[in-house]
Amino acid sequence: MKKFFSYPVYLIIVLSIICSILFGSLLKYHYAGGKRFQSLQRIGVFFAEIPFVILNLVQSKSFNPNKPSILKKHINKQRFKQFIPNKRSGLLVLTKYDHNLSRSVVDMIDLENFETVHTYKHDIAKMNKQIKNIREYQRINIDQSPIRFRYFHPLILEDGSMISHSGSASIFKVDMCSNLKWFNDKEKFHHSIMLDHEGNLWTGGHLNPYSKYIKKNRIINNRGKFLDDSVIKLNSDGKIIFNKSVVEILIENKILDINVIDISNKFDDPIHLNDIEPAFTNTKYWKKGDVFLSIRNQSSIVHYRPSTNQLINYIKGPFSQQHDVDIISPKEISIFNNNNFLIDNEYSEVIIYNFETNKFKKLFNNQLKKENFKTLTEGVSHILNDGSLLVEESNHGRIILFNKDGQKEWEYVNKDIDGNIGVISWVRIIEDEIFINKFKKLIENKKCIN
Repeated sequence: MKKFFSYPVYLIIVLSIICSILFGSLLKYHYAGGKRFQSLQRIGVFFAEIPFVILNLVQSKSFNPNKPSILKKHINKQRFKQFIPNKRSGLLVLTKYDHNLSRSVVDMIDLENFETVHTYKHDIAKMNKQIKNIREYQRINIDQSPIRFRYFHPLILEDGSMISHSGSASIFKVDMCSNLKWFNDKEKFHHSIMLDHEGNLWTGGHLNPYSKYIKKNRIINNRGKFLDDSVIKLNSDGKIIFNKSVVEILIENKILDINVIDISNKFDDPIHLNDIEPAFTNTKYWKKGDVFLSIRNQSSIVHYRPSTNQLINYIKGPFSQQHDVDIISPKEISIFNNNNFLIDNEYSEVIIYNFETNKFKKLFNNQLKKENFKTLTEGVSHILNDGSLLVEESNHGRIILFNKDGQKEWEYVNKDIDGNIGVISWVRIIEDEIFINKFKKLIENKKCIN
């Protein structure tokens, strides 16, 4: 019998080992921000990502590698289940990915019966063609293509129009019939969208060009991935009227030292601003016009006064990589704690911070544990007027409403008509009776041709 390990086989093994070492070195060089051999880097990354592309094709049940994966955690749950009968007056602004439609939509849900009374679904491809800031949006037809686009934290206005973005994308406004009214592509906008007491919009941005400290001190990364997060205020027409780097805010208020911020190739997202909560009233602890900032990658909440560039409070506590800070009383804020500590991190939490006592407490924590409630990223919570709690498990497409006594009132899993689960992207609850009645009348009288 001829020996298997002949000279040609040994040669193939040795050459394979050498090629593997060179391939690994090329990838390491690429992810370290290497500037040479750009063509070889692209080829290496292409082959390295093939297993992930195949996995995504299997998970999404689609031959389109850009389609989001189908979620699995709650596959055995019903789409909607009511546990405690309660006809609430309210509207749920449900931002969801529908795998059957292969796109994201925004459904307006009447909480009296959990029926969809209206849907926003604008022409994404048509909007993308109008983008002029090519430097900022080179990959728009990939990253923001209709099959990948996600409505984030849509804001519904009194005339039935909606303002949203898709995360690191242009911010835009559509009317009640989903016709595009305006968009802003001057920056990349991301995460929450909030109205203030003057009717202006607050949202996050990625500065390009970079702010002064980053521009001056940053070690240039040829991939251009460093995220210089900023706090942006826009007027009702979508024009930017305030834009301030969070790094600048923290340095100028002596919270961070530019010399200890890692702005090299190793860590390109030191801030990760994910929520801005404006203050509507004056209290003992804040002033009208102040904003609270949730900074995920510093695991901190910042109380900031834009009018004077003053940082009033820098709050650290029993939360890690949190999202969604809300003002819930004249002396309290709530924090959605993703709870990404190294240990004891199985469940996400809702934490209340009291400015009067400087103490934290957890809300309905046993119930969240019982529900195996955990979203590693994203996530929102909302405390309703009667003390009920709505929580969104974004990564797994689930929403739960607990009544004021902590009992599970209902649960929703974002399943399409085929039972496939898609992500949810920052829902809202509207409880204003005047707004709700006006919105329902707008629906009755709408005349949409699309």
